[in-house]
Amino acid sequence: MTFVITQGCCDDASCVSVCPVQCIRPRPGDPDFKTTEQLYIDPATCIDCGACMDECPVNAIYPEWDLPDQHSEFLEINSDYFAMNPNAVCSPPQSPTRSLPAERPSLSVAVVGTGPAGCYAATELSDINGVTVSIFDRLPTPFGLVRSGVAPDHAATKQITKRFNGLFSRPNVQAYLNVEVGRDINVSELLEHHHAVIWAVGASDDRKLGITGEDLPGCVSAREFVAWYNGHPDAVDHRYDLESKRVVVIGNGNVAVDVARLLARPVGSLARTDAADHAIEAFRASAVEEVVVTARRGPESAAYTTGEMVGLRHVDGVQLAVHEDEVNDAVASSPLVARTVGRIFQPATSGQDRTITFRYGLTPCAINGDERVRSVTFRRPDGTNEEIETGLVIRAIGFRGRRVDGLPFDERAGVVPNVAGSVHDPETGEPVVGVYCTGWIKRGATGVIGTNKVDSAETIGSLLSDFAAGRLPTPVGGQDILAALLHERKPDLVDGEGWQRIDRAERKAGRKARRPRQKLVTIAELLAASRRE
Repeated sequence: MTFVITQGCCDDASCVSVCPVQCIRPRPGDPDFKTTEQLYIDPATCIDCGACMDECPVNAIYPEWDLPDQHSEFLEINSDYFAMNPNAVCSPPQSPTRSLPAERPSLSVAVVGTGPAGCYAATELSDINGVTVSIFDRLPTPFGLVRSGVAPDHAATKQITKRFNGLFSRPNVQAYLNVEVGRDINVSELLEHHHAVIWAVGASDDRKLGITGEDLPGCVSAREFVAWYNGHPDAVDHRYDLESKRVVVIGNGNVAVDVARLLARPVGSLARTDAADHAIEAFRASAVEEVVVTARRGPESAAYTTGEMVGLRHVDGVQLAVHEDEVNDAVASSPLVARTVGRIFQPATSGQDRTITFRYGLTPCAINGDERVRSVTFRRPDGTNEEIETGLVIRAIGFRGRRVDGLPFDERAGVVPNVAGSVHDPETGEPVVGVYCTGWIKRGATGVIGTNKVDSAETIGSLLSDFAAGRLPTPVGGQDILAALLHERKPDLVDGEGWQRIDRAERKAGRKARRPRQKLVTIAELLAASRRE
């Protein structure tokens, strides 16, 4: 008997450290760890102890005998990985023991950003005796893209917040939410009150297509659309045309799949999620019958994960379609692609309400329309054009970081230039003393939630090394002075207790509606909830 890792794996790798026989791959440090779709359990080595299932923060691991029907393919998916990557017997990975040098027994760090990267960094730092952490976010709520980016029908993935939530009640952690670093306080001021600053704000901008018509009404970024249906305060007033029978999604990653699934699935299933109320009502009135997901290259180059696509096939009321001539060459040349295509695209069945059509080899050339979008022109590999009519185009071609005052920035890569998380000035090649980064702003918009754990550990290693070597100046201001300064500048800041009040209010409203939570979606609502029980 074996355990099976399924859709929703966050790559946190907590399961790896508890496995007594090291049958889970890839592990942190393995060549493919940072690029893997998910982690896998070797059925030939697993001893059925269940330690991994108990440790998994997102409940993505099942015993083979209790594997839900919608995850049945993952038994083969796990086995396939080890058929191509034989498991070598080895000892468990050694986690570094973090401590401060005896001659420097106290360290204070500011972490800017409370998404997974920031939370992993703050959690690991606050586990070290003698370390105090201040965490900042411009919103009154923490957790970044776990709250506003993970699809509402992926409730298991959101459970990672249970691991992070305790951070806000730790005695050596102070939260300053609803405080924007760069407006309410700057990086230089933070360094006056901390030995170091870790920038963990993620990638808050979008990549562009660079084609005619991209700025027409009806052409929007997936980042904006996802924020809208997840109830992000910045997107609460956005409106989207769901009266068109066809929506075109440009891109072939997991975000594109999420958007397509949310547009196509029955709205009744969304009514039991934490999707924003305004989005549920808009989806309820939607006239969309087909979502076309387009990719420049073939299925062998797709950026979405096998798990997401397998899960998509189990959505009731949705038919998946593909143009066979666009996948035949890839299927013929790759057994892996052939198995994936065979798993996902099944023969058409009756009774399906909406269709998601995957198109390959289509390069967008122009978005057409006068006052708003009416169609998209694509170039096929043979040089001919195809025009697809639509009233809504959603660009899902990636995120990129945004320049921040006071920090160097690589415009081409969209990241803060760094060496192992230590921010460096690209002109001089010298480190910016006391400033570090982690997450997407460090490495680019790649990886999943758990990838940030290893990424943050690397950054913390650089920070602690600099601290031990005496390269970080002692702050001139204390934490009491910082708190007084911030309360003066930002009287409506939200501390850890304020966030817990918001969390309880949302979950209480959710229980009444039989939902995980009912989100408050405006700053005013969130601030009001932060002050009352």
